[in-house]
Amino acid sequence: MAEAGEICEVDRVLPLPRLIVLGLQHVLVMYAGAVAVPLILGGVLKLPKEQIALLISADLFACGLVTLIQTIGVGAVGIRLPVMMGVTFAAVGPMLAMAGNPDYGLLDIYGAVIGAGIFGTLVAPLVSRLLPLFPRVVTGSVITIIGITLMRVGINWAAGAPAPTMPGYGTPFHLGVALIVLLAILAIVKYVKGFFANIAVLLGIAIGFVIALVAGEVNFSGLATAHWLDLVYPFQFGMPRFAPIPILTMCLVMLVVMIESTGMFLAVGELTGKPIGQKDLARGLRTDGLGTLIGGIFNTFPYTSYSQNVGLIGVTNVRSRWVCATGGAILVLLGLFPKMAFLVASIPQFVLGGAGIVMFGMVAATGIRILGDVDYHRQKANAYIVAISIGFGMIPLVADKFFQALPKDLAPLLQSGILLTSLAAVLLNLFFNGVDAADRADASEAAEEA
Repeated sequence: MAEAGEICEVDRVLPLPRLIVLGLQHVLVMYAGAVAVPLILGGVLKLPKEQIALLISADLFACGLVTLIQTIGVGAVGIRLPVMMGVTFAAVGPMLAMAGNPDYGLLDIYGAVIGAGIFGTLVAPLVSRLLPLFPRVVTGSVITIIGITLMRVGINWAAGAPAPTMPGYGTPFHLGVALIVLLAILAIVKYVKGFFANIAVLLGIAIGFVIALVAGEVNFSGLATAHWLDLVYPFQFGMPRFAPIPILTMCLVMLVVMIESTGMFLAVGELTGKPIGQKDLARGLRTDGLGTLIGGIFNTFPYTSYSQNVGLIGVTNVRSRWVCATGGAILVLLGLFPKMAFLVASIPQFVLGGAGIVMFGMVAATGIRILGDVDYHRQKANAYIVAISIGFGMIPLVADKFFQALPKDLAPLLQSGILLTSLAAVLLNLFFNGVDAADRADASEAAEEA
């Protein structure tokens, strides 16, 4: 738990210069993921470059707007924790399938996103009632697999490309710069105190960027032609169309997103020392639904809490939600000023890789720490819960074709290691321990800690 006099409490407002720098650090961590989905979908739909740029601007604007709602909170909306919001990759597969169907197009996708947003907003209180199904043995397993899943992203970043088949993957220069960034972050954390220790990740990325710039590995293409100002307004691509099958598909994706978000919120609660109750969870999940609705209105896609930024909290120990709120404001500005967005996008992935390994490893370490507090003696079945649920979560990571013979409509469920771990851990815990037993075990652990 955070102590009363701690400098970086969740609700503590830091000085504005620090908020800006720390918020920018969060933006750099999640930026690549935030712009990836519009790039992928725009390419599949064969949209002209100008429209893809419009998708990216709308995406960044909506990212920032939803992040502000999630962190600051408005009534019964917003979890009021340091959370950055971004487009969920769980929706990529279904949206690509819609894009490849001659009966559907971009406007049908937006109609499905709006429908899923309304659905998510309405069912958030019901999903939040599942919180008793997440005792420490389940929470620890889910958070651990979140870190392991993200580690694959960080490793590919360090190699310089999203997949081994892409050119330049794993070249000595890419690996060397990623290693320098990693070592720089570790050195700053060990030898530097105060504010500069809190921005260790940002400083490490800056060092790597300078090295890449001197070596001529930074691509500024598109910067000269990018507009200084682009307004983002609703329905720029036209009025959405509401087709039943795409809406039902996206509602299924919304359920997947909300289960994954539950794990993210519990992880942030552990890192910030602020316990997550059912009302908190309902507010956070309701924002997922509202954010997805906003995304459909502003010509973009479903939103969720970004797990990449969870690890940054563990590295810096900066717990203020106002830092992420500032990050949200920066994203809004990037959406309105495309030249600024192009500058941020010019940071090579291999520079981010060294930082990613540190941050994503911190998420896994948080899960392992929680699992270390689980009672394996009086409840011996807990070891089976951890082992099997993490094993299920590893399937999409180590064998991506494991479920290829099953219906493709199940892909959003079967390709998410986080969801597989969540379902396996919850069901196994119910089978071995039941809800009441889990509650008693957690109450006993809390009493022993007190």
